[in-house]
Amino acid sequence: MTTTITSRRGPARGSGNGTGRGSGRGTGPAPDRKNWGSTALAILFLAIMLFPVYWMVNASLQPNGTTLETSWLPLKPDFTGYATAISEQGGNLGTSLVISLGSVALSLAIAAPAAYALAYFKVRGASIVLFAILISQMIPGIVVANALYTAYNDLGLLNSIPGLILADSAHGIPFAILIIRAFMNGMPASVIEAARVDGAGHIRAFWSIVLPLSRNSLITAGLFTFLFAWSDFLFALTLTTTEAVRPVTLGIFQYIGAYVNDWSSVMATAVLASIPAIILLVAAQKYIAAGTTGGAVK
Repeated sequence: MTTTITSRRGPARGSGNGTGRGSGRGTGPAPDRKNWGSTALAILFLAIMLFPVYWMVNASLQPNGTTLETSWLPLKPDFTGYATAISEQGGNLGTSLVISLGSVALSLAIAAPAAYALAYFKVRGASIVLFAILISQMIPGIVVANALYTAYNDLGLLNSIPGLILADSAHGIPFAILIIRAFMNGMPASVIEAARVDGAGHIRAFWSIVLPLSRNSLITAGLFTFLFAWSDFLFALTLTTTEAVRPVTLGIFQYIGAYVNDWSSVMATAVLASIPAIILLVAAQKYIAAGTTGGAVK
């Protein structure tokens, strides 16, 4: 009996000391090398993608204002370009901010009730409506801009902030409906049914129950609408013909022609125009991740 126990333990110890350790030593470093390689590759790709941003900031701090003889590091930073950008483009930045915030408010005010109706009401032809929303995202922007120019000329909305808000909202509303509806489809229907049993109407249930629970999707849709309106150039170029209303994207475009030899001012304006988008993306990062994946798993 003792011999049998010893013989059973022998191979176990031998395999643990020999084969087990040998295989552990042979395969242990491989995942580490793979992880280090993936990390280095990711850092390389990140550096390549962020290099234009760094060069934009670097050029904005150069004293000579040209990008042909720009050093790799701003050893003697000069903020003259930022002073020029704030004094001459500050109004355009404010105009873009008003247009972007107005587009977000109008888009969410229309998209949220529409998404709620498409998600919880048995609307006849809902699939056709969703298909039409998807098709609207495929229409080239220049086609929409040309059509809006004719309509705006008749309605007197050219060179106006409300006109640009309507144009940017028309592009943001379909995307917002798709994002919010996908999130609302993942919400349990029992929550709304409980509110209905307690005496809440559709409007009260939507305002008090659905909207607070859909915060992540609302922030996600609002952020993407803001970014589109903030970076819009096509509608601004087509629907404005005077200097009365000029978003910062159009200001930078016309700025290049006037200051082609002073790139520090142009780059400083681009840096200032990038700051709001960067702040919003960093602040709303966790809400974006939750909002885009909220409707994926029910």
